[in-house]
Amino acid sequence: MATDIKDLCGVDFPLFAFSHCRDVVAAVSRAGGFGVLGGVAFTPETLDVEMKWIDEHCDGKPYGIDVLLPEKQNAPSDATISQIIESIPQEHRDFVQKLLADAGIDWNIPAGAGRGGVNSLSPLVAEELVEVAFSHPIRLVASALGPAPKWMIDRGRKEGVPVVGLVGAKEHAVRQIEAGVDIIVAQGGEAGGHTGEVATLVLVPEVVRAVQRSGRDIPVLAAGGIMTGAQMAACVAMGAAGAWTGSVWLATPESETTDTFRQKMVDARSRDTVRSKARTGKPSRQLRSAWHDAWEGPESPGALPMPQMSILSTPAFAAIDRAAEAGNDRAKELLSYWVGQGVGLVEKVTSAEQVVQDFMADFAAAAERLSGYVS
Repeated sequence: MATDIKDLCGVDFPLFAFSHCRDVVAAVSRAGGFGVLGGVAFTPETLDVEMKWIDEHCDGKPYGIDVLLPEKQNAPSDATISQIIESIPQEHRDFVQKLLADAGIDWNIPAGAGRGGVNSLSPLVAEELVEVAFSHPIRLVASALGPAPKWMIDRGRKEGVPVVGLVGAKEHAVRQIEAGVDIIVAQGGEAGGHTGEVATLVLVPEVVRAVQRSGRDIPVLAAGGIMTGAQMAACVAMGAAGAWTGSVWLATPESETTDTFRQKMVDARSRDTVRSKARTGKPSRQLRSAWHDAWEGPESPGALPMPQMSILSTPAFAAIDRAAEAGNDRAKELLSYWVGQGVGLVEKVTSAEQVVQDFMADFAAAAERLSGYVS
């Protein structure tokens, strides 16, 4: 399967790096891995700008894009971002405004909130984003939070671009197989972002078995808590074709995170993350902060569903980031981002290129250790 994934995506070393930052995507691809740009934060226009930049800076190496396409969310399929914003209750707006005001942060939900923050959560925009992506030389397009839609798979077939489905449970993998995806990412509950509850060590072999029983030849990428090449080698030993990673790239200077958050990552333990609905409305793993404590407290109106919660939290966290970087200690207490339990393995800030090199060396050493067990 490792050979298959290399042929499918044109990658030298099957280390896939999901990032919202173009700099990480280009750096990883140049170093021999495979960068994947998270497209949820862009409009079609800004996505085109970002992908043109990657085209010019990845030295012709392969890269891909990931777009959130939730199967279920609290909005009509034809709803606009403006209509979704209007549906956010005043009680929730007031709660966030008071939470930030108590921390010395001036904020109110802007009229244009959601634009440039949660765009692909709107089905009307998601297809436009994918259309933009296919106008660039991508080697992969990924879909999360539900089976890849038929229109995406059909377009991928037409363009010769593999379609990836992310899953957090074996039954979700079966649905992705039936939908016709080319690659499956089995993402354990240790991962940052939207996850299920099954651990990577259990989920990967479950999904590999499901693929084998289907009769289809679909590579499975392991995800969830993978921060080292040795962990990647362990997943390959379980039948994975490579690793899909995210959190490890947040501790690089190229990433979209702030210096303050990167220091919080270095200081954090693996138990300092929480799987919460208090950012997007669906369970997603983040670094626990005073934000989560407030939403779980007695005065909380309760998290909204997706996409309203995303639209409410996105500009709020942007304000928190700015205040924390300016030295506001109360803002630092609220500061959070999506990160997996692997954060406990982050000991320092390291360049994206060096992370790829470390993965390669660590993977090779682990493979040599494994070979010593076979006579």
